[in-house]
Amino acid sequence: MSDCIFCDILAGKLTSSVVSKDDMCWAFMDIQPVNPGHILVVPAFHVSSLAELHPELGAHMFKTAQRIAKALRRTALKCEGINFFLADGRVAGQDILHVHLHVIPRHRGDGFGLKLGSSYGYRPPRDELDMVAAEIKRVLG
Repeated sequence: MSDCIFCDILAGKLTSSVVSKDDMCWAFMDIQPVNPGHILVVPAFHVSSLAELHPELGAHMFKTAQRIAKALRRTALKCEGINFFLADGRVAGQDILHVHLHVIPRHRGDGFGLKLGSSYGYRPPRDELDMVAAEIKRVLG
């Protein structure tokens, strides 16, 4: 894929600090880390969105991220917890349109967090939740 920084990394056109790689996915250091040890897990070929991601590949990416998270906890890095983060689509914060799963080591006072919208905390009535659930079930089939 042209104009994809991750594809350029996978093709060897750009350098990266690789932590793990196989025929399905690569894991390498994020060049703009939230905290030291912040790693990206990406498919080994171009996949733009979750809708295009084969479930087996997604499972493999998650297993890889889980292994990395376990390893991070055993390093000398500050790591009291781990966040996994995957944005799907620009409005969700996906800057690079190649699926990638962030593995972010966390520690008290690191300043990272999610900003919740003003409607967070509103508890919709059960009938509203049921209506939304029914619509999603309808589309799922």
